[in-house]
Amino acid sequence: MRSFFKNVLANIVAIIILCAVFFVFFIMMLVFSSMGSDKSVAVKKNSVLTINLKTNIIDSPTEEQMDLFGLGSQNKNVLLYDVLEAINKAKTDDNIKGISIETDDLNAGLTQIDDLRNAIEDFKKSGKFVYAYGNGVSQSAYYLGSVADQYYLHPAGGIELKGLSTEVTFFKDFADKYGIGIEVIRHGKFKSAVEPFLRNDISPENKEQLSTLLNDLWKNTSYKMAVSRKIDTAQFRMVVDSLYGMIPEQGLKYKLADKLIQKSEYEDILKTKLNVKDKEKLNKVSLTNYINSFADDDKSGEKVAVLYASGSINNGDEYNDIHSEKYVKYIKKLQEDDKVKAVVFRINSPGGSANASDEILFELQKLKKKKPLVVSFGDYAASGGYYVAMAADKIYSEPNTLTGSIGVFGVMPYYKDIANKNGIRADVVATNANSMYYSGLNGVTPYGVNMMTRSVEGTYKRFVHFVTQNRKKTFEQIDNVGGGRVWSGVRAKEIGLVDELGTLNDAVKFAAQKAGVKSYYVESYPKKMTPFEQIFKDLNEEEVSARIIKNKIGKSNYEILQQITDKKLQSDIKMEMPYQIRIN
Repeated sequence: MRSFFKNVLANIVAIIILCAVFFVFFIMMLVFSSMGSDKSVAVKKNSVLTINLKTNIIDSPTEEQMDLFGLGSQNKNVLLYDVLEAINKAKTDDNIKGISIETDDLNAGLTQIDDLRNAIEDFKKSGKFVYAYGNGVSQSAYYLGSVADQYYLHPAGGIELKGLSTEVTFFKDFADKYGIGIEVIRHGKFKSAVEPFLRNDISPENKEQLSTLLNDLWKNTSYKMAVSRKIDTAQFRMVVDSLYGMIPEQGLKYKLADKLIQKSEYEDILKTKLNVKDKEKLNKVSLTNYINSFADDDKSGEKVAVLYASGSINNGDEYNDIHSEKYVKYIKKLQEDDKVKAVVFRINSPGGSANASDEILFELQKLKKKKPLVVSFGDYAASGGYYVAMAADKIYSEPNTLTGSIGVFGVMPYYKDIANKNGIRADVVATNANSMYYSGLNGVTPYGVNMMTRSVEGTYKRFVHFVTQNRKKTFEQIDNVGGGRVWSGVRAKEIGLVDELGTLNDAVKFAAQKAGVKSYYVESYPKKMTPFEQIFKDLNEEEVSARIIKNKIGKSNYEILQQITDKKLQSDIKMEMPYQIRIN
């Protein structure tokens, strides 16, 4: 018996020591992460600012951060606004002689690339050079790289110029095969978020809106690429249709690239441009290092806050995405902070929970009574993402923003058939006539469908009501352009859903102007997670499993998995856009 207790005690001591070592290990990780994250860098004379597109250019601090446990991407994340500020500062920085864009990969949305292109076009006015180099170049990477004075391509590389498309995944046959029923209630013939559960193909209405959208986006992006490369638009279309960019020699022939060279030869060209001798080292400064070089500059003047809202809109108070409880706290804090003279609300969201969207809008309406509130749209500001903008003094949209989707739906799945086939039954005891109007096993009662329909219609009317107030239009006018239809930023401006086409910077400048502020600095909210907070987030069981699955099956397949298991398959009313369209 004594031996038994000795063994137990020894095991307990071993566990305590192991936990202590584990704790010390993470404290060390925390310290090293803090030491290396925002280290200031001195920029040498005769340097070239390198935009390496393997850096994740993110729209919001809440988007995926560095994975401390190696379960996901280790690429560095930088905020879009910081990148734009860096390019603007480089324009007048005597130490920066030009920009080099490495276009092998790109982690940025379409509107983010638009902003980067605009910033680089402005940089070129300084007379400084912009060169770009690529090997295996995606379409979105080339869209940015084509803005360069000279574009160089690897002799064995290629440019994936192909135009835009979207692929919708349908689950109706899957649901029928396994006995899964789905009750759908929606307002708006264009509200196609639920189509994957009802059909096996794209409806005519949805095909119409997707075709219009894609053509709007492609008209804008293809024109810019053709103009930058000095290619006739008709010839550019032929090159894209023929996929000639995939063959380096054809890409050179049709002026997609200026020269086919190795990466080392490109480095030599940069050296020659900077008058650097062969044996001397080329001074290259990365985006992150350059941002850190001026990150500690004195903040003078008044404060303009940029509140980023990126991702789906949900109830709760989690850090990722847009959770209403968390954002209500952020908005209240900005409302009460006398140092904040104006707020820019940057939206990059396809929508989500109607209830959560309503909570956020209500708090923004209170903020607007105290200080200017300007909204800036990113890649998406659709459905609930558009709804929360309805407190704005002014709305700025990017030309390629996907917005509108003024519509509402509810989805109630049930599993009666598959349950019955496998010998599972459910019986009900209730106190009232409709205590069990909806059950996962028995489905929805006719009266339940009737009440849910009334609820969806009521939510839609509330949605349109706030839009009519903000846009100063009649119910009929908004209803005509609503019905769940998604519009490009250009079309949204034409039909009056937004005020101006412009960037985040434009929105910030207007907010400062409206507040009567001449000298100001910008502060971003929500704040980035500290390494310590990131450690505990990464230890979360759901976070770990999600990262592992995403790494195993790939990002695009993971997004399909999310569609099947999405929270929209709940008896909840949603203001949500159907799916996201990517330029790749």
